[in-house]
This record gives sequence, C-alpha cells and structure tokens, in this order.
Amino acid sequence: MASASRPPVPEDSERTMNPGRRGERVVSALGEDAAAAGTLTGRAAPARSVVAASRPVKGKAGREAARRRLQLLPVSRAQGPGEGAAEEEEEPLPAVPEEEEGEAQPLPPVCMAPMRGMWREEKVALYCDELLQGCKAEDADEAMSNYLSEKLKLKDKWLGVWKTNPELFFLKYEEASIPFVGILVEATCIPRQSSSSCFKVTVSVAEPFSSNIANIPRNLVDEVLEELEHSVPLLEVYPVEGQDSDTHDIALALEVVRFFYDFLWRDWDDEESCDNYTALIEERINLWCDIQDGTIPGPIAQRFKKTLEKYKSKRVELIEYQNNIKEDPSAAEAVECWKKYYEIVMLCGLLKMWEDLRLRVHGPFFPRILRRRKGKRDFGKTITHIVAKVMTTDMVKDFSSDTFLQQHDDLDLALDSCYSGDTVVIFPGEYQAVNLALLTDDIIIKGVGKREKIMITSEPSRDSFVVSKADNVKLMHLSLIQQGTVDGIVVVESGHMTLENCVLKCEGTGVCVLTGASLTITDSEITGAQGAGVELYPGSTAVLERNEIHHCSNLRTSDSSKSILGGVNMKVLPAPKLKMTSNHIYSNSGYGVSILQPTEQFFIVTDAFNKGAASGDKKDENRLSKVMQNMNLEMNDNTIEANLKGDIRIVTS
Repeated sequence: MASASRPPVPEDSERTMNPGRRGERVVSALGEDAAAAGTLTGRAAPARSVVAASRPVKGKAGREAARRRLQLLPVSRAQGPGEGAAEEEEEPLPAVPEEEEGEAQPLPPVCMAPMRGMWREEKVALYCDELLQGCKAEDADEAMSNYLSEKLKLKDKWLGVWKTNPELFFLKYEEASIPFVGILVEATCIPRQSSSSCFKVTVSVAEPFSSNIANIPRNLVDEVLEELEHSVPLLEVYPVEGQDSDTHDIALALEVVRFFYDFLWRDWDDEESCDNYTALIEERINLWCDIQDGTIPGPIAQRFKKTLEKYKSKRVELIEYQNNIKEDPSAAEAVECWKKYYEIVMLCGLLKMWEDLRLRVHGPFFPRILRRRKGKRDFGKTITHIVAKVMTTDMVKDFSSDTFLQQHDDLDLALDSCYSGDTVVIFPGEYQAVNLALLTDDIIIKGVGKREKIMITSEPSRDSFVVSKADNVKLMHLSLIQQGTVDGIVVVESGHMTLENCVLKCEGTGVCVLTGASLTITDSEITGAQGAGVELYPGSTAVLERNEIHHCSNLRTSDSSKSILGGVNMKVLPAPKLKMTSNHIYSNSGYGVSILQPTEQFFIVTDAFNKGAASGDKKDENRLSKVMQNMNLEMNDNTIEANLKGDIRIVTS
C-alpha cells in the first residue's frame, strides 16, 4: 500500500530536503540574482525544516526572546510603546539580558562577477565546452563540483557575506523588505571528502560584526552558527571586495555555479534520457539571453518566470507533504500526493515547451476558451443589448420598432446574455469585461459616439483580454486599453474577427492571429505593443486597410539588433496570407514589417515598397517581390517609414 500510494517522485526530491548536494543549490537561490529573476520562492523552506529539527533545546527560550526582539524592535520604533506592546501582553516573553548591544556595521560590497555582462557565445563556450564537455545530465553535479574544487584551491580563507533565509532569525517578517539576512563571515575551505562536500564551507563571524539587519544580536548569530556546526552552503557565501585576485576568481567561480543551478538546471534533467545535454543547456542559455535582451517581450518573459517559480514552489510543497506523512499513508493522503505530483508534471511539460526555439516570440499558446457556443435562440430572434449606466429615450430612437432591446449597466452581463446574431451597443464610459476573453458566438460589439469615449480596459490579474473562436465576430468604434495582461491585446484563436475604427493601446503584446484563424482590421490604430503590433502565425490570414501601427516593439534591450519585431511580423511555414492597403506603419523600434521564413537565404530590404523611398538594390527588390508572391503577401499604397531598424526584413528562422 505504501509503495503504491506515493507518486514516483525522483530521488533528487529527497536530497532536496537535506543540506547537501542539490539542497544547497535550492537554498542558494536566496541570492540577489535569483530574487531579481523571479526565482525567490519557498525553496528554502526544506532547509529551514532540517535545521530546526537538528537544533538542540539548550538556549531555546533566550533565542526565541531574541528573535521576538528582532520582530518587535522595528515595530516599536514606528508605533511607540502603545499598540505593539499591548499585543504582547497576552503571552509574556522569556527574560532577555539587559545589556546593551551595539548595532551591526553595514555590510561591505561583494565582488561583482561579470556573468551578466557575458555575451551569449561566451556563456555557451563556458558551460558547454569548458565545464560540461559533453557530459550527461546525471554527471552535471560532479562537473560543477570539480570546477569549484579547483578554484577553491587558490585560497583556503577569505571574507564573504553569508546570505541566508530570514526564517533562521525571524519569527515573522516581510519577504519583500527582508529578502535575506546577510552576515560578514570568514570562510574556510577544506579539501572535499565527497562529491557533495564541495558545496559546504566552514564560516565564523568576522570583525567588525556586520549585517544588513542593524539590530540583529551578535549572540543570536553565534548560536545559529553553532547549531549549524559553522557549516553553511557554499553558494550562500559571497566574497567581498578589497581582497586579492585569487578571491575574485573564487567569486567568479561561485557565480558561474549559481547561474547554472538557478537558470540552466532543471529538476527533471537527470531523470530523463537526453542524447545531447550540452545542446539542451545551449537552448536554455539562448532562452535566458532572449529574456534579458528583450527578444522575448517583457510580459511573456514574466509568464515564463512565474511558471518556473510555480513549478519549484509546487515541487517543494509535494516534498514537504510527503515528509509529513507518518507510516503508511491514508487513502486521502495518497490521492493528495498524486494530485500534487501530476500538477508538477503538467508544469514541467509547459516549461519544456518554452525551451523550443519555435515558441520564443509568444511562448506556448494553448486554447484559452473552453466555453461552448450557444448558437441562436430557440425562438429565432436576436436581441440588441444596450450597455449604459442609465438608459434614455434618445439612446433608442434610431432603432426600428421591431427591435428587441435589453439594457445592462455592466458589459460583462451583456456579453454573458448574448446568443449568435446579437448586437451589443456600448455608450460612452469606462468598462471591464472578462467575457471578452470568451467570445464564441457570432456577435457585433460596437460603441456609440467617438471611439476614444468608449474605453474598455483589461483586468491586470488575467492573462487574456480579448480572445475569440467565433466564426465571425466584429468589434467597432471602441478603445481597448491593455493593463498587465500577458497574451496579445486581441487573440484570434479560430474563425474570423473584424476590428473596425478601434484604438488598441497595448501594454503587453499586440494582435495575434493563430494558425487557421483570420482577421480584418480597418481604420484602426495599434500602438505600444511589446513585440509586433500584429503577429501572424503560420497558416493564418489577415487583411489590413487604412490603419496606423506605431511605437511598437519598445523593448528595453541593451542589444538593439534583437529588436527586430515592429509593426507587422509574419511567421512562414505554412505561409500566412496578408493583404495590406493604405496603412501607415511608423516609429516602431524594430522593422516596419518582418517576415520569418525557414530558408537558408538571409537578406534585408530597408527602403523598398514605401512612398517616397529610394529604389535600393534592384537584386534585393526582385528577391523580395518573389518571396511576396510565394507567400500571398500583397502590399499596396502603404507608407512604411521612420522605423528604427528599417522598413522590411526577411530573415531565416
């Protein structure tokens, strides 16, 4: 029963619970770089539970008092002796020594390793050619250990900042304000006795006593270190500036290993067979670099980071749940274990999709709409839904006498009441509607009056804004304002959508037309997308007429060559169909139009097919014309100008 009830959690999961080998790399994620990348999760909790279980009872009362003092001192300074003190009257504190302790000195700066400044090719050469050297995933730990062992021979003692989980010192704390507790220590490296001992180091408090927590008691730090037998994870110790070149080399080596475990290693690596592990690591380096330099739009990068963070958190949650099961698990516990395990498996599969280079621009798209189509009403009539806070006779005077009308003060309710053939008429105001992300029936949604006066904003907590799989849905005379959503401001999953006389103010990605779907945009404006204003997936169809697409692909990237996406981006294989007439595409950070095709040719045309543009090289113009004919790309009377990278780019995938 016991063996059958537990899901097949890898061996590495059990090791994560112990302060050895990968347990250290889990705890090491409390460093600043991991926190900045969104990997600061509950991963340190297992280390905390192991430490707590191994602590002696001696001195517990005094230690708890010191921790409560850490918790209360900042509060009492802010609130005075009133409310904060009253809360503690119910539970008397153990006696705390009366002697005054001086505040800890500020921490010295740590060595700044140049990892983030390395070029993509330099990272690939370092990890794939120098460190891993074609090894298998199960040998990666040994490769990292050997690398660190050689570097640690340079110097046996050095000063560093030990950055650890605040739970070792605080009963309660806010993670946002205290991401770690830092202590200045002297690190002593001893020759490793096993493959895991390389990740441990002996430390003692260095003088002058220094910390990022001014009022942390020195005796509490000493007690915690004694309980840990002065042995802490090596990757939690950051060498400080002002030491010799050997120490700087050690600092770089530590940063190299931290980067590997925080960004390149996945918990499932040594559980699955991989013929070419170094090639997989190279893909992950490319993914990391694409996120950093802005090739992957910011909102999409955030989704990836959140998914990775959720995976790691759920993995730790499963491990802790299993460790709390005593003897044979009950049926309920076994079911809960399997539920947690399969949730991890699903997140693991999603993360693997991200590592596929073909999914880099938008990440793995999967159907957002699970709602069934309603179809037409049983009695065959259609209804016009009026959306306004107050309904007046002037609002309905232009409707025919046989029109069925229904008034709503909430756009969501109106959309929820719609059947195929209905029309939603929106009067000036500001609205939100989650049902815009669930469009399945053939309806018309149109504003009355100036489009700037009918403002529909997205809900920042949701991934999607406007998503359609209807056969034919139409949006007219509206302003769509994206706030925080990750997917494109409009996503056409299937069927056909028409946007007429609309303003699309993007904050995330732009309009996305998925494979097999079609889109018509006329007399509209698209601006502000982090990525292309219009993204056409292989096999999609789009007609763009008399639109303005500008100030898109505003990527905050240090590498301007990566900002290729701009006004319109097409992915070829199979080729999408695009007709562009009388559009104005300008002031985009990338190219006006970029075409991604899987051929071995690479050429750029920057000044062709634009009003007032120079003729350019005749050979390139002919090649572009040929590609356009093969792709069903028709461009007439468009003005494509003032785009940062150029006007049209055709590039291989």
